[in-house]
Amino acid sequence: MSPEQKNNRAWLAVLPVVLIVAFSGVVPLMTVVNYSVQDILDVHTRFFVGFDWYRDALRDERLHGAFLRQLGFSATVLLIEVPLGILVARCIPRDKHSTPLLLVLFAIPLLVPLNVVGTIWQIFARGDIGLLGAAINGLGIEFNYTQVPLHAWITLVLMDVWHWTSLVVLLAFAGLSAIPPAYYQAAALDGASRWQMFRHVELPHLRSVLLIAVLLRLMDSLMIYTEPLVLTGGGPGNTTTFLSQYLATMAVGQFDLGPAAAFSVIYFLMILLLCWLFHTMVVSRDQ
Repeated sequence: MSPEQKNNRAWLAVLPVVLIVAFSGVVPLMTVVNYSVQDILDVHTRFFVGFDWYRDALRDERLHGAFLRQLGFSATVLLIEVPLGILVARCIPRDKHSTPLLLVLFAIPLLVPLNVVGTIWQIFARGDIGLLGAAINGLGIEFNYTQVPLHAWITLVLMDVWHWTSLVVLLAFAGLSAIPPAYYQAAALDGASRWQMFRHVELPHLRSVLLIAVLLRLMDSLMIYTEPLVLTGGGPGNTTTFLSQYLATMAVGQFDLGPAAAFSVIYFLMILLLCWLFHTMVVSRDQ
């Protein structure tokens, strides 16, 4: 059998996956794009409006505020979770009997459904019955995440750190485990300190793993919806209303399908652009 025939058979094996992705991703996207250029009055009545909904969305001050809050939240959780995940991964012992147990324990938060995460922290941060809220109030600080915007942001960030740092830990631990022991032995013979070992031995081997971790966390943080909706409902006021919540309110609450479709296309392109810019900067810097 020639190599060309083998390659063709490989494409045939991948074809079902391509069809499923096209059906579940591309077809809904084209439907949204179709809705975004129409004014839909009912099932049978619609008018072509061109790019009017896009212009209205880009001029919406509420969209601008939600976008800035989204960027602030994503930057905050990434700056905390990535260094913390690397630090925890470096502290996990390798080739020990306790290592599998520790990895399973770290993976538990990733298995909790998103709405349950919001409910857990909604109770945990309450000042009357929650352990976190009661402990902070016991220190003389009046903590109330439902009325104070700063407290709501702190609670959201802590919740996201608790939920997703484990992903960075598992990926970083896998990358550290793949480093040959000879690299550590050579660095120790050269008298390298722990920081020098991390800087010149571990970090270069973790770049690909960290790129995957940061991209996953960046995309997920930009699309966060369920947890803040359950925890704060977007409040107090609109201080924790992110882009996804604003879109859901427009599409489901107000039933403005045309403007919501235009905004969702802008939202999709925004996430795609940010991830592409980050990937391009990291890859060009490595080269």
